[in-house]
Amino acid sequence: MKYLSYLTIGIFFGIIMYKSEAASWFRIYEMFQFGSFHMYGIIGSALVLGVIGVQVIKKYNIKAIGGKEMNLHPKRKGVTNYLIGGIIFGLGWALAGACPGPMYVLAGAGYLSILIVIASAILGTFVYGVLKDKLPH
Repeated sequence: MKYLSYLTIGIFFGIIMYKSEAASWFRIYEMFQFGSFHMYGIIGSALVLGVIGVQVIKKYNIKAIGGKEMNLHPKRKGVTNYLIGGIIFGLGWALAGACPGPMYVLAGAGYLSILIVIASAILGTFVYGVLKDKLPH
């Protein structure tokens, strides 16, 4: 039953992403050209809600499903690691026309060519897992 609730939430999230045009290549291209506030508004709203959610979890010591303690550790300070990671993520986003969330939305919407991008993302994740211990963290 737990997995059914995850599936339901995922489908609901996908519908919202599709209807808000957050999975639209045109909207992403428009954002990178600084032609519209649409995507910045969606991303900014998600950022604000995320910050509020984390603060509520910390303040009220909210437990995860199953009663497990949530461990929210502060990130390591630095610029280089975030700069390099952001550039790699941004280049992948610009080349693919979608970040990880909308990739699955596009597959569900019937854009089968996105399956190549999803396979590449999975391969990249696997390669990172293999090389993780050799990379500077």
